[in-house]
Amino acid sequence: MNPLVSVVIPSYNRRDLLAEAVASVQAQTYDPLEIIVVDDGSTDGTDEMIRQRFPGVRLLRQPRRGVSAARNRGIAAAQGDFIAFLDSDDLWLPRKLEAEMAVFFRRPDTLICHSDEIWIRRGVRVNPMKKHRKYGGWIYPHCLPLCIISPSSVILRREVFEKAGGFDEILPACEDYDLWLRLTARFPIHFIEKPLIVKRGGHDDQLSRAFWGMDRFRVYALLKMLRLDDLPRAWRLLTLEELKKKCRILVQGFEKRGKARDAALYREVMNGTLDPPALPLPRPAVFVT
Repeated sequence: MNPLVSVVIPSYNRRDLLAEAVASVQAQTYDPLEIIVVDDGSTDGTDEMIRQRFPGVRLLRQPRRGVSAARNRGIAAAQGDFIAFLDSDDLWLPRKLEAEMAVFFRRPDTLICHSDEIWIRRGVRVNPMKKHRKYGGWIYPHCLPLCIISPSSVILRREVFEKAGGFDEILPACEDYDLWLRLTARFPIHFIEKPLIVKRGGHDDQLSRAFWGMDRFRVYALLKMLRLDDLPRAWRLLTLEELKKKCRILVQGFEKRGKARDAALYREVMNGTLDPPALPLPRPAVFVT
C-alpha cells in the first residue's frame, strides 16, 4: 500500500483561489491523501465553502496568527508519514505527488523532494529569472541569497520536522526561507527538473507586497544560522558574507528614508553585536492585538 501523504493548505480570505487549490489536490493521481485546510481567521466564508464543496477535507480554524502558525498547526494534526504543502493561491499539476513519491520509492534514503514550477503573474505565464533557478543535492549555499524552494512544490518525510523544527512563528514573511536554510544545512534535497506546480502571483494580498525591505526577515534567519555550532566553516563564512551584503542594502535603504535609528541597528548586526532576539521585526497590522 502507498503511504499516506498529508497535504497542509493554510489560507486567509482566499475562498475562491482556495477552492481551486483544493480541487487540484483532489485531482492527484496518487492515493491515499489527507487534505488539511487551516483557516487562519478568514472572514470571507472560507469555512462554509470547504464544508459545502469539500466535505472530505479536514478543516481547522484558528484566530489570525499568520502562515507559519497555520502550517505548524496543520503539521501537528497530520496523520501521514509524508507532509506536503500547498499555498492557497497555487495549483498542483495532476501527477505532482505521483512523480515525487516515485522518488522516495526508488531512493529510500531521500528525505526531501521539490520540483520546478510554472509561473503565472496576473494571468500571464512568465519565465523565472536566473536567480530563481532550482537545484538538488547539498544546496545550502544556493539558498542564502533568496528563497529558491517553493513550499507548494515540497514533500518531505515527517521526521525531518522533528530534527530541524517547524516554521518560525515570529517571522511574518520569509518563513520559508528560514526553514529551507535550516533543512538544507542538514540534509540533501532531491530536485525534479520538471514543472509540477503552478505558482500564481501578482495579487494584492501576497506577503511580499506587505513589507518594504524583505531582507530584514532574511537577516534574522541568517543570524539564527550563525548561532548553530555544527554549521560547516565554509558555509558559515558564506552565511556571514550574505548577512553583511543584506545589511549594507538595508542600511542604504533606511538612510534614504531618513531612518537613522534603523540604519544604525543594521550596522550593529554587521558588526556582530546584535543577536536575533534583539532584532525587531515588523508585523502586519492584522496580527496586532
